[in-house]
Amino acid sequence: MRYEEVQAGTFLSRPNRFVALVELSGNVEKCHVKNTGRCRELLVPGARVYLEKGRNPDRKTAYDLIGVEKGSTYINMDSQAPNRVAREWLTKSWDYIKPEYKFGNSRLDFYMEQDGRKALLEVKGVTLEEQGIARFPDAPTERGIKHLEELQKAIELGYETYVLFVIQMKGIRWFEPNDQGHPAFGEALRQAAGAGVKVLAYDCIARPKSLVLDAPVEVRL
Repeated sequence: MRYEEVQAGTFLSRPNRFVALVELSGNVEKCHVKNTGRCRELLVPGARVYLEKGRNPDRKTAYDLIGVEKGSTYINMDSQAPNRVAREWLTKSWDYIKPEYKFGNSRLDFYMEQDGRKALLEVKGVTLEEQGIARFPDAPTERGIKHLEELQKAIELGYETYVLFVIQMKGIRWFEPNDQGHPAFGEALRQAAGAGVKVLAYDCIARPKSLVLDAPVEVRL
């Protein structure tokens, strides 16, 4: 996937989870943050961030904050990007793909078919990293637990089920659940894996103007 009209700026502050103040070309710009997670280790004053100019002239903010540099690593922060790159990746292996598939009491990210097989896949974007270890979530997610429970139910109905952690950067040694931040999610992920849900993690080639799902990363549960 690609972005258009990307500019670099300097992060100043985040008044709330939807808005960031960024210095851009000598001016302070109010930007929409395309990630509602905490991202405290990423959005620190002085960080170099990347903005995409919005296309709707009537919106309140002219730019979306889509990426940040953490040391020498560029990290894509766009919470919509993981689903987009996952769909591009799925087209290589599945004949039929339907996004936002209603199952049980949830909408799962993708339903797929290929040669009589039917499958469900839930995508989770990962931006939390420490010393080359990627973790999810960066904030408690009861919705994420619910999705794992729905995937387990689907196995009983003959579906293949997957949860794909899209790590929005390179340089990752392994992926693991963030047991310290949300122990219940870690427990739910291990339970889902034990029930037959396939747990996948892939890193990305992340650049200010593009994001591509790239290589599998070891999963440690």
